[in-house]
Amino acid sequence: MDKKQKQILAVITILAFAILGLWGIDTGQTYYMVSEIKENIDDFGGNDINTMGAIRQGTLDVKPGNITFMLQDIEQPEKYIEVEYTGDLPPNLEEGKELSIEGKIDKQGNLKAEKIVMGCPSKYSE
Repeated sequence: MDKKQKQILAVITILAFAILGLWGIDTGQTYYMVSEIKENIDDFGGNDINTMGAIRQGTLDVKPGNITFMLQDIEQPEKYIEVEYTGDLPPNLEEGKELSIEGKIDKQGNLKAEKIVMGCPSKYSE
């Protein structure tokens, strides 16, 4: 194999890895505000959603294997949704703190959280 063939093979290999790497990135992740979810609750029922907000003061209830709280909208604090989470206690989980959540809306209109991340993403759709 001569030098030119090796260079072409190297470029093809690098491009293949770059394409495979980008394939796994989810760039279409949309974050909904709590107020949007509350106003259109039937549209979100049973679907995977991403949202963010703050833990409403006085609502955090931590029991072994079960965490519940009200997630309030950052821009409209009077709008909130009940969150139920059965995973490990996230570090720094406190009332008033902002967080982002991945989960599903159940038939009662509650958010069954599958993943909680403290802090909010810097980009979201309004």
